[in-house]
Amino acid sequence: MCQVMGIVNVTPDSFSDGGKFNKPEEAIRRARNLIADGADIIDLGGESTRPGATPIGWEEEWARIEPVLRGLSPLVAGSVPISIDTYHPETAARAVALGARIVNCVYSEPVLDMLKICAKNGAELVIPAKSLGSVPTDLGSVPLYLDPMIGFGTTREEDLAILQSIPELAKKGRVLIGASRKRIVKRLTGEKVPGKDLAGNLTIAVWAALQGASVVRVHDVRETVQALKVLAALRGNGTTAVAAS
Repeated sequence: MCQVMGIVNVTPDSFSDGGKFNKPEEAIRRARNLIADGADIIDLGGESTRPGATPIGWEEEWARIEPVLRGLSPLVAGSVPISIDTYHPETAARAVALGARIVNCVYSEPVLDMLKICAKNGAELVIPAKSLGSVPTDLGSVPLYLDPMIGFGTTREEDLAILQSIPELAKKGRVLIGASRKRIVKRLTGEKVPGKDLAGNLTIAVWAALQGASVVRVHDVRETVQALKVLAALRGNGTTAVAAS
């Protein structure tokens, strides 16, 4: 069963939706709408990791995230988990203390610190797949998702190879695929008009689910949930086999 992680970027400069949900009330409304659309997980981010983005300190990142997280926690307590998209251990520690249940770390360098934070707080952790071998045995009990990092300095051919290698990676752990609205779709289709590549994005989500991914991280939650429900029915898993995510 592949879950759907809905993206909420509280940033002015994310490549797809930067500035759209910059105010806490806008981000909270966005998260509520994604939950209504069927999101299993909400991924909340306060710093863009797009190519060329200007890095910010954890203090600024936390100032963006904290009011949104506080506003969401009562809503999703015990039901839809909140993931914090950060590579700053300081942000991660504060977020899990406020109820975030997943830390989504896109870089390898902070993984050890993130493992310690998650182990202490009973949280789950998303790590770059290449970092799996560096997880110490004493921290191996932290529930992990493996992200092969599509679009992080990769070519079209490398992204295709990543998507084709999901079954092998899934043998090592739960796989999270984050290809939504990234350049891979534009490179494959030639589509240059923003917002006109939904079909390509849905194809990748369905492919990832078929290949054994546990989570797809997407912007278009409603459409992705619909596609995965149909896929589940066609595979004989029933129309309710895919949880809203």
